[in-house]
Amino acid sequence: MDNVSLMLDTYPRDLGTIDREKLIECIQACFECAQVCTACADACLSEDHLPNLTKCIRACLDCSDICSSVGNVLSRHTAYDANLVRAVLLACEAVCRACAKACKPHARHHEQCRICFEACRRCAAACRELAATLG
Repeated sequence: MDNVSLMLDTYPRDLGTIDREKLIECIQACFECAQVCTACADACLSEDHLPNLTKCIRACLDCSDICSSVGNVLSRHTAYDANLVRAVLLACEAVCRACAKACKPHARHHEQCRICFEACRRCAAACRELAATLG
């Protein structure tokens, strides 16, 4: 069992109608994407053709910040607000799609961009799927 599941088990109240498995998957995807995007931006800063990677770096840094924030929001359940959660999930999905789009052209030549592209797509899907389950 992973730490996200263990921490959800410690919450003293019922989580309500939220899909527990999709919640776990989304929290994990958000934090993984945040880390991958940070590492991708850092690796891109060390590449020889830095000007060609400016948009990718900016997208990665923005995506990392949003994914971290959404992972944090999803980890809090006291005074839960489904409308707020839905809004942050849709924002996260949008920024992940934008980051994937920025990384995709570089994925053939830069392994970090390929990995980031894939992590962003997974996170966008996880956010979309969780948002669809909210009442």
